[in-house]
Amino acid sequence: MLAPVASASFEKDIEHIEILAATPVTSADLLARNLQFIYERAAKARFDDYEVAEIAKHAQSLMYRLFDLRVGLRNHLQHYEMLGLMTPDVTQGFRDVFRVLRYVSDMLGEITTGHPRVGEGGYLLRGFTGADNNTLVNYPFYRSGTAQHFRSGDVILVRGTAHNSAAIARIGDVDSQFSHIGIVYIDPAGDHWMVESLIEDGAVINPLAKALDHNIVRAVLYRNRDADLAARAAKCIFDYVAASRAKGGKRILYDFSMRTDDTRNLFCSKLVRLAYEQGSFGMFKLPTYPTKIARKNRDFLDRVGVATDLTFAPADIDMESGFDLVAEWQDYRETAGIRLQDFTMDKLFEWMERFNYRFDETAAIKLVSVLGRFASHFSEGAKDVLSSVFPRVPINMPRKTVAVVAMLHKTAEPIYHELMKLNQDAVADTGVPLHGLDVMAALERIREREGNRIGYLVRRGR
Repeated sequence: MLAPVASASFEKDIEHIEILAATPVTSADLLARNLQFIYERAAKARFDDYEVAEIAKHAQSLMYRLFDLRVGLRNHLQHYEMLGLMTPDVTQGFRDVFRVLRYVSDMLGEITTGHPRVGEGGYLLRGFTGADNNTLVNYPFYRSGTAQHFRSGDVILVRGTAHNSAAIARIGDVDSQFSHIGIVYIDPAGDHWMVESLIEDGAVINPLAKALDHNIVRAVLYRNRDADLAARAAKCIFDYVAASRAKGGKRILYDFSMRTDDTRNLFCSKLVRLAYEQGSFGMFKLPTYPTKIARKNRDFLDRVGVATDLTFAPADIDMESGFDLVAEWQDYRETAGIRLQDFTMDKLFEWMERFNYRFDETAAIKLVSVLGRFASHFSEGAKDVLSSVFPRVPINMPRKTVAVVAMLHKTAEPIYHELMKLNQDAVADTGVPLHGLDVMAALERIREREGNRIGYLVRRGR
């Protein structure tokens, strides 16, 4: 997966990029070129250039080599920052390499797991569980080889199963594989909690086990190197959110603006930012490398309610040198699905920009969004009963946002099912998942076939 077509050895190709990743550099241009080389080798080459049976036989060691490669690159971030090498091109290079190597590792897991998809009768695993190399562990942190030991202040980055999760992961100029983030708090009794901000509920405190059971496919555990700071951050935000949920407290709603300068409402990343800001007495502010939101076609963003060009996206934590990557988990039965969601969102947003596609709100969508807004005022029990009929939305979500989320889902869903069929056929024929380049080509064929209307997206002008 990491070499030219003529390559005969997957392991040798990994070795080549390991050497390149470990090569000392003294200029930002050279570092950016090295990262681009690694990315291109991983993105353009194909599993079927190799002996798939041999790859499957050594999958665990290969997955750990890819994981250790990413950990090693992250460990160099602080050094490169000290040298002043973290230019925008270098920062983008790191993000691209982290993303593509995750995809390669996912595909290794998919080839070797051999279990049915969740939709075929299985069930989603709890985060950081599973016996099929689901959890990759940074062993300096867990000499025992397990990833069950959390600390107050740990940050958990996750990806859910919904198309909306893919949209959140792709909402900025940086493509990512994550849609949500939360912070762990361990109380004096030893109980583990996740403090987080959810679209439906705003800022909440959930048992950690419940949060890790919540329809996630990917989760990464990060740990701040300053244990005292981390503990203070977790305690501060736990107390802050607990007070808002107590009788007489004022609920903290989800913030759709994505702005980081106003803490009345909180989106998930801003909650983590606030935690560490409070825990450091205002001295530590996330993120170091914020996500830019500067898409030319802002129609979708305006409908969602985004009101900034710079934000703290969940995946920005991946670039924080003050946090160590402790463990990474994925459910390989579902990683192909979220990968196809990622590529679908890439293309939908690209089509909005390049071809001026806009969401066209029909009468049916307007009715759904109005009823969804009305349902937001119901009791929680009523919302749950009506969830199969009306969108379950927070009280502060505008009607236009309900509408565009519904249109996004209904546009992406049939495309996703078509791609899943193609991927299943590829696995049946070749034993390996559909390559990203083939997915992108299939998406372009869908656009050409559908013409000026793709689901609820309508092309405006020429």
